Amino acid sequence: MVRWNRDPHGSSGETAKRRLKLLLVSDKAGCSPELILMLKDDMIHAISKYMEIEKDRVQLLMDTGTEVLSGGSRERVGVLHANIPIRSISNKGLF
Repeated sequence: MVRWNRDPHGSSGETAKRRLKLLLVSDKAGCSPELILMLKDDMIHAISKYMEIEKDRVQLLMDTGTEVLSGGSRERVGVLHANIPIRSISNKGLF
């Protein structure tokens, strides 16, 4: 499992380490690093409508895959996990 967390206040070594992790995650997901960043940003935007989150601590984790049964045969699929620290939940707009 690969963890990726974007911290805007890091050394150049830490920045390089984060970029390498992003490349590994994107390789496992079969998509570009830009797509992973866009997905993360979209998730943060959507969830922020309903709760206050710690945006700088959001982590995406890409697992190499899980075997699932699909049409009688086993198929390996990637799994995306998100760790999103919540500060508070707003009840406005709910029922």
